[in-house]
Amino acid sequence: MDARRLPPRTGQHGPGPCAVAGPSAPGFPRGVLSSRRLGEHIRRFQESSVLGLSLGPGVAARPREGWLEQPLDPFNASDRRSFLQRYWISDQHWASRDGPVFLHLGGEGSLGPGSVMRGHPAALAPALGALVIGLEHRFYGLSIPAGGLDMAQLRFLSSRHALADVVSARLALSRLHNVSSSSRWVCFGGSYAGSLAAWARLKFPHLLFAAVASSAPVRAVLDFSAYNEVVSRSLTNTAIGGSPECRAAVSTAFAEVERRLRAGEEARTALRAELGACSSLGRAEDREELLGALQALVGGAVQYDGQAGAPLSVRQLCGLLLEGRRNGSRPVPYHGLRRAVQVVMHSMGQRCLSFSRAETLAQLRVTEPQVSGVGDRQWLYQTCTEFGFYVTCEDPTCPFSKLPALPSQLELCEQVFGLSTWSTVQAVAQTNSYYGGQTPVATQVLFVNGDMDPWHVLSVTQDLGPSVSALLIPNASHCLDMAPERPSDTPSLRLGRQSILQQLQTWLKMAKKSLVSGGV
Repeated sequence: MDARRLPPRTGQHGPGPCAVAGPSAPGFPRGVLSSRRLGEHIRRFQESSVLGLSLGPGVAARPREGWLEQPLDPFNASDRRSFLQRYWISDQHWASRDGPVFLHLGGEGSLGPGSVMRGHPAALAPALGALVIGLEHRFYGLSIPAGGLDMAQLRFLSSRHALADVVSARLALSRLHNVSSSSRWVCFGGSYAGSLAAWARLKFPHLLFAAVASSAPVRAVLDFSAYNEVVSRSLTNTAIGGSPECRAAVSTAFAEVERRLRAGEEARTALRAELGACSSLGRAEDREELLGALQALVGGAVQYDGQAGAPLSVRQLCGLLLEGRRNGSRPVPYHGLRRAVQVVMHSMGQRCLSFSRAETLAQLRVTEPQVSGVGDRQWLYQTCTEFGFYVTCEDPTCPFSKLPALPSQLELCEQVFGLSTWSTVQAVAQTNSYYGGQTPVATQVLFVNGDMDPWHVLSVTQDLGPSVSALLIPNASHCLDMAPERPSDTPSLRLGRQSILQQLQTWLKMAKKSLVSGGV
């Protein structure tokens, strides 16, 4: 396969990696245009910017990389197998041995040094004198156990295994780095890793003092049609460059693509050339994949709107779809969608758009760890066995095609792993039962979301009590609060970041008073 071809969509919609934090976004829209791939592209762009800044004069040394030996099966003491889990550490702002420790959790992708250098929690470390540690998730990045990614190995991949790693890492790192027993450990994470941060505090409050969970989809759901409801609404948001006309143009463009797909071989051949597709549109399953890839392009523009490294904002997308309106001519939305595809492919260094279902299956069945570190096979496994998160267009207000439908997405679980739809339905219910869905019975957790992020509907957006707080930032996209600060940041985003600092200061001061007075 040409290394510069656009990989096929992976059939699932993931929240997509969170910028500097590393991938984190559940679900799967298709191909390299999927939010997962787009999120990884943005993360790498922001991390390269961070590393470039870190090499300038007067900047402290880069963070150190370390490795922890972790049990492969933490729930079976007789199983002596282990793997090496990567972490990053920065003590640049650590004021004292009993200062707080900020533990930045990785999600469904590699975790680089940027996780402890910019964004959360690095931006808060100077004010609070914190040690900052980033912990890569098992089975992602370079923290993949020996033996590959076959089913016998993947049974040790789950959020519960990841939380067990957090606990053992917290204990081991305390010893390794001489952290005082009175230090307070605070978990941070974005998207799926944000859920992990909240769940770590929920399940192990005696070890983890608090959590900041950004864009965290804590409720698992099989059919995530609400994703596109938010996308549709955001396309009409004038504050970010949307309009009712833009949403209507999206609907018109998709209707035209579907018309051409139905019109016969000649029309499909022309469509293939116009969209820069890698292969033919002869198979119905590949036509469905194409519609999913285009849907992911529009969804990605909303999900990552306004972020450094994002190839297309809502304002830019709407400008392309409505081009010609200003000079009085009638816009042709399909032509605008074509140009949007070209913009994204150029930004991501791809020559053509791939959407072969057979190629998708072949890639997902590869059990050798992939150098790219994106982790599509692993994340698909987690959606099949824990979360669902399959994005559909079932709602009447959805501006896209009704394809791909839920059954074709669930088929991947059967075709790749031999897992039935019923087992996935049960797994989603069990996840919500175990963690509590959108009403977790936790304390000292701060949930942060943007109301333009499609994933916020699966998170906690209202206070659940005096010590489970929620921030909903207007017109903010996925994990935007975690992204490096920029001059273009809105006042509401700046205020949201200040609120996070103030909440942590309040909790840490209360803990200090309790310690002085003899409490825990």
